[in-house]
Amino acid sequence: MIKSEICEMLGIQYPVFQGGMAWIADGKLAAAVSNGGGLGIIAAGNAPGEYVREQVRIARSLTSKPIGVNIMLMSPFADDIAQIVTEEKVEVVTTGAGNPSKYMKDWKEAGIKVIPVVASVALAKLMTRLGASALIAEGGESGGHVGELTTMVLVPQICDATTLPVIAAGGIADGRGFAAALMLGACGVQMGTRFLSAAECTIHPAYKEKILKATDLCTMVTGKRLGHPVRSLRTKFARDYAKAEYGGMPDEELEALGTGALRMAVKEGDNDKGCFLAGQIAAMVKKEQPAAEIIKEVVEEAEPILLGAAKWVN
Repeated sequence: MIKSEICEMLGIQYPVFQGGMAWIADGKLAAAVSNGGGLGIIAAGNAPGEYVREQVRIARSLTSKPIGVNIMLMSPFADDIAQIVTEEKVEVVTTGAGNPSKYMKDWKEAGIKVIPVVASVALAKLMTRLGASALIAEGGESGGHVGELTTMVLVPQICDATTLPVIAAGGIADGRGFAAALMLGACGVQMGTRFLSAAECTIHPAYKEKILKATDLCTMVTGKRLGHPVRSLRTKFARDYAKAEYGGMPDEELEALGTGALRMAVKEGDNDKGCFLAGQIAAMVKKEQPAAEIIKEVVEEAEPILLGAAKWVN
């Protein structure tokens, strides 16, 4: 069975994280992933603090295993949520869309493992100096907010730049991707899009159907003009947004066009007004299955690949 230092650090069975997907990764999904041996992560997104507290308590009612919370540092509620994760004794905090340095001292004193998402070597080095427990190196193949570098390029550079355990994310959906991440120097993986197909994932049925019917060229990136590029499915909303982005619409109007679009996709499955976040591996997601089954399947696919790697060496 695949084990790594991150398993011992966090008290999890498999080195598999579930991505913190805003409005998607709730307490129910996080608990299912944690019960399956991975690390379930509740997404704070732009939600208010009390929503996050409620989801943590839902997860606690469904699992005794460690859970995490992903805090989007651009959120207007980030300060409140930073305090709530301490009060609720969350085991792990992952962060994105910013620098978590102002919170790290308090989190560490509370015994929380802090694992920032990084998309550059410079940020990885800074987080290492500030005392992060591990890092998530996320390539631009992922869904949601994306950086410039691909996972294949980013992960080995992050591994070379830090002494911390590194979790690979972006474009990983099966055992082949898991094995490749370990070969690049990572000690585990984070998957987001694959868990959209989990039976415990409560996205609108139309959203789940789009993932299960996705093709290799099904995603596109919008938002570069505003400095916050986002990868999503190539829907009417995404195409309309791209036209507005490069058609001269003022920044304020463009911001307003995207406000609430993810929630419309998650809760209502609205193809015209909803932004359906997904990574480039969406086409590899073929069926709905329990979260625990997804984790087991990915790990079991990776094991013979890793064992067979020696056949390439004489």
